[in-house]
Amino acid sequence: MSECLFCQIITRKISSKVEFENDAMIAIQDVNPQAPTHVLVIPKKHIGRISDTDGKDALLIGDLILCARDLARRKGLEEGYRLVFNNGPEAGQSVFHIHLHLLGGRRMWWPPG
Repeated sequence: MSECLFCQIITRKISSKVEFENDAMIAIQDVNPQAPTHVLVIPKKHIGRISDTDGKDALLIGDLILCARDLARRKGLEEGYRLVFNNGPEAGQSVFHIHLHLLGGRRMWWPPG
């Protein structure tokens, strides 16, 4: 998916501020942060939407969540943080490569908006 923004970040065709990387994923700072801490945890495997995942992706999804947990700890977000997957344009997904938002450093309200 050479035209995919996140695939281009993964292959370093587009630069970003990397917070973490391993063979399966990369975590980068969001360029339009919605909280003092706003990191995107992105699998290197291109999957367009959460609704496109299947049972074979369960471990990968779990690893994304655990990576976000570890980043939250490292960033001192002990008081709380939010993890968000958006699925489709109606939910606010604008890049069609799944990614997990880690948001923290401010009070989160419910319901989100």
